[in-house]
Amino acid sequence: MSTEPRVLAGRYRVDELIGHGGMAKVYRGQDLTLGRAVAIKILDPELARDTAFRTRFRLEAQSASRMSHPSIVRVYDAGDPSTADSGTDEPPYIVMELISGTLLKDIIARGPVPVDDAVRYVDGILEALDYSHRAGVVHRDIKPGNVMVTDKGQVKVMDFGIARAVSDSSSTVAETTQIIGTAAYFSPEQAKGEPVDARADLYSTGVVLYELLTGRQPFRGESPVAVAYQHVSETPVPPTEVNEDSPGALDPIVLRALAKDPYQRYPDAAHFRSALDSAVSGHAPSRKELGALTSELYGPSPRAAQETARSLRQLSTDTTMARTQSGPPVAWIWAGVALLAVLLASVLFWVWTLSMRPDEVPSTSRQVPDLVNVSSERAQDDLSELDLTAKLILESSSDITEGNVIRTDPEAGTAVREGDSVTVYVSSGKETVVVPMLEGLSLSAAKDALAAAGLELGTVIQRNDNGLAADTVMEASEDAEAEVAPKTVVNLVVASGRVTLTDVTGWTMEAAQAELERIGLTPSPVELTDCPGATPPTVASMSAAPGDVEIGSTVELRYCAAAAG
Repeated sequence: MSTEPRVLAGRYRVDELIGHGGMAKVYRGQDLTLGRAVAIKILDPELARDTAFRTRFRLEAQSASRMSHPSIVRVYDAGDPSTADSGTDEPPYIVMELISGTLLKDIIARGPVPVDDAVRYVDGILEALDYSHRAGVVHRDIKPGNVMVTDKGQVKVMDFGIARAVSDSSSTVAETTQIIGTAAYFSPEQAKGEPVDARADLYSTGVVLYELLTGRQPFRGESPVAVAYQHVSETPVPPTEVNEDSPGALDPIVLRALAKDPYQRYPDAAHFRSALDSAVSGHAPSRKELGALTSELYGPSPRAAQETARSLRQLSTDTTMARTQSGPPVAWIWAGVALLAVLLASVLFWVWTLSMRPDEVPSTSRQVPDLVNVSSERAQDDLSELDLTAKLILESSSDITEGNVIRTDPEAGTAVREGDSVTVYVSSGKETVVVPMLEGLSLSAAKDALAAAGLELGTVIQRNDNGLAADTVMEASEDAEAEVAPKTVVNLVVASGRVTLTDVTGWTMEAAQAELERIGLTPSPVELTDCPGATPPTVASMSAAPGDVEIGSTVELRYCAAAAG
């Protein structure tokens, strides 16, 4: 017995399942409105029950939908049916471009990848990241399972946005990896639960390059937490030591991309691409040069003890950690000493604070933290740690980056009680307005339409046209339906209501009349009797001088009467 196909939002028909992951299932579908095949990603119902996650998912889907690049799988639409008036309990979904190709993880699983192909795949990933990072979107889950190679060999990066929503909705590494499925591509800052930026994507891309060159990831362990620990604390083996066929010139590129400190990695995807292109034809470094680079990137530094201490606080309670080194590094020992000193100082400070605290301050009092210009996800986490509830409201801003906090209500420093709600105003980016359709309107109507849309009228240029009435808009400097900043100046070209009259004196009457009718004028033949006639009759003079005249004007064409026979 057949069942009716599932249709989302009255538009997207859901067909057969074509893929699934830890957080969503992907179906082949059909856009019934535009008549095109699409891919529809439907969020797992368990994740969809989390209101905060739905909000982040919606914000990130909106960011992804604004990106249009050949190396990025296009997001056409996104929806959250449960918030609609229909009252359905459908989970959120994303409608994407349907790609025919092979996942990079399946290509890797088939066996060794030629170096030229490996470099080409990574270059495609970096090209997509260069575009997305300049658009202010961090992927956060770059891995072979999120990269598609089309049948024509083009690289397509998928899942912009949803990965960020997942990673920020989980409070620990273990919880995050349950959703994403692997910690093998985590950056150290992701593994430690710290805020991340575009350089985390470059680290993950470095892991992908390592795997393409060697056939395995740089760090492996018995559990996701064990792998995450190695990302934080251990030095990767250069690819040539795992696969002797890997070009030695690529070792420095991989090691730089896998630096623990984000500031020691490539500053952006463009620099990573440039270094990769140069290394393909460059010379392999000597063992001494490679050792010096390894010491620079992974040797002891003032930050090492701090980073390892943070790692220990997060990971040491997990009994599933597995190490690949034979003994503890020296930095770990010093980090333990530093950690004990910090704990002792913290206890003393806490005791002193208790003794100095006024009796009248209630134990449930909280102070709203300063969240201006931090990400909305981080703001929610900070408020949650204070047992406060965040209420997100989107608001346009030309000063604050999209997705970051503009202000809070109550404002920072205000005393509130445990469980109180704090309204967090989140930037939706610069405000834009839609350019109305102006062509064909009168100049007066066009002025009103621009004012209503919040746009400014610029220069008005008149142009002759024999088919349009005076002041009819012929062209506008901005396309209709384009999204532009408020108060953008729009220049117009309007019909002058006039045409250019050619001097037809000396023309035959037949040719002269045809020319006037062609340009929208009315010819009026007038026979003269005081001049010698001609055969055929020719124009002796016109009632209007050559030049611009109003459309539809009547012009006398005076000609000499034919001579009497």
